[in-house]
Amino acid sequence: MRTLNNSEKFALAMPILTAAGILLLSQSSKAQDLETVPYVDLEKYVGEWYEIASIPQSFQKGCTSTKAIYTANEDGTIQVENTCYLPAKGKTKTAKAKAFVEDGSGNAKLNVQFFWPFKGKYWVIELAKDYSYAVVGHPNRKYLWVLSRTPEMDGNLYHQLLESSAEKGFDISKLEKTIQTVS
Repeated sequence: MRTLNNSEKFALAMPILTAAGILLLSQSSKAQDLETVPYVDLEKYVGEWYEIASIPQSFQKGCTSTKAIYTANEDGTIQVENTCYLPAKGKTKTAKAKAFVEDGSGNAKLNVQFFWPFKGKYWVIELAKDYSYAVVGHPNRKYLWVLSRTPEMDGNLYHQLLESSAEKGFDISKLEKTIQTVS
């Protein structure tokens, strides 16, 4: 059996490397092709939102009664205050952040900064005409939140939003409903 020289090894590996590169590029472009709503009126969007469901994240572990309050700042940013109740600890957890609108996004793409210098993408991908519900995701499809102005959402509407999210490439099998207890 003959041993391959380096140029022969490279020639054999090239198709594999090319395929891997194409796969990586297609996945990264797929991550960026998440369509948002065309426009978000921030004056209507600010206020209180209840989390109806989400793809669980480590920073939300053990949370119930999760909600967010968005407040417009004079400089055009949005003040974010997320709260949730931790039944195991018997206390409320609060996280504050500032959201920055991406230029040219119709206010549908925000970058949320809980601590400097890190920002997370917050893209509004579904929004009721009356701003009664919203679906927010990340272009990598690993983060998804279904939000409502009320602690409960109509079951038919919820399932429509799940179907729409699945069509956009989100793994809705990972989505978990949030326990909301009205206090």
